[in-house]
Amino acid sequence: MLDQSLDIRAERLNERYRHHAATEVLRRAVTDPDLGKVALVSSFGAESVVLLHMVSVVAPGLPVLFIDTQMLFPETLEYQREVSARLGLTDVRVIRADEAQVSRLDPDGTLHQFNQDACCDLRKTVPLEDALSGFDAWITGRKRFQGGQRTDLEFFEPEPPLRLRVNPLAHWRMEDVQTYMIENNLPRHPLVAKGYPSIGCAPCTSPVKPGEDPRAGRWRGSEKTECGIHFIGGRMVRGKVPA
Repeated sequence: MLDQSLDIRAERLNERYRHHAATEVLRRAVTDPDLGKVALVSSFGAESVVLLHMVSVVAPGLPVLFIDTQMLFPETLEYQREVSARLGLTDVRVIRADEAQVSRLDPDGTLHQFNQDACCDLRKTVPLEDALSGFDAWITGRKRFQGGQRTDLEFFEPEPPLRLRVNPLAHWRMEDVQTYMIENNLPRHPLVAKGYPSIGCAPCTSPVKPGEDPRAGRWRGSEKTECGIHFIGGRMVRGKVPA
């Protein structure tokens, strides 16, 4: 176990890599002793292929954790298989909620209709926390331009009590994402062309109209803005959150 506090390690890492480009942050992060054992968590969503491609170049054997909530679009599941094979990722781990817990808490699959936070907790937050139990840090695709809770993101941030989060794309603009995809001829998620710039579970994701915020289709009509992997009820998640 790494012995220095998360805040100290995050501050030191941010200072060390402050002027590095995203690819170099990722390249160095996967071997930096201040981070320890690292995994990438990917939704295989609209912009996920950028980080997945970077990982395939610098560390194709890095563990990639994909949370299958069993409520995803069929297109997402097919895209996950296609991208994993095309990029040669060798350690993609499909994470699902415990079947007994799902049967007990959401036997008919309608929990999302009356308690979205509890559904996300059951199908995303708790399974991810279990999957990350052997890691000291995890890599995310969050970016400042996505707004909301993400506007002040740094490359490295503490996630008490045990881990750090790494955000290599924190300072990228939307144009940077699009340019990278084009220059590297990366496959796009099929739902992007159908008006889904941000893609989550099928029951809680809708198309976005021209001029709307790219995340407007997530949990439309509610105050919810994050699935719970990063925040629940406006608070940073510190581990398992009771339903």
